Amino acid sequence: MKIQELADKMGLTIHTIRYYEKEGLLDDRHVRRESNNYRNYSDEAVERLKLIKKFQSIGCSLAELKEVLRDHDANANTNQQIIDWIRGKKKEIEGKKEEYDQMLVTLNWMLEYRTLLRDDPQKAQEMLKAWHAGSSD
Repeated sequence: MKIQELADKMGLTIHTIRYYEKEGLLDDRHVRRESNNYRNYSDEAVERLKLIKKFQSIGCSLAELKEVLRDHDANANTNQQIIDWIRGKKKEIEGKKEEYDQMLVTLNWMLEYRTLLRDDPQKAQEMLKAWHAGSSD
């Protein structure tokens, strides 16, 4: 299939597919050049792009993605190694979630303070004093 058809089928841009090819995520199993130099993508390309999207959805970086796909292609890892990787990825995401939760606490405080500053400046000052008293520990 041609690149535009693949892009439409996968919900990606042509640029993204070319980037994946340039980065080595798609190889000669997935794309071949025709005599007119047009790219022709195999059905394996669809499956590969689904796999790429799956790993991106769990927060894999490009470097991780390359490593995961290389190991997947070579069937290089035992089931236990894959389980350990999944546990590590899960722990990484849980750590990020804690960071985001703390960011939300801060943003909620800021929003409450700014809203009070607009609606009830006296309460806003009390809130600010309480925050300063609490942060001097």
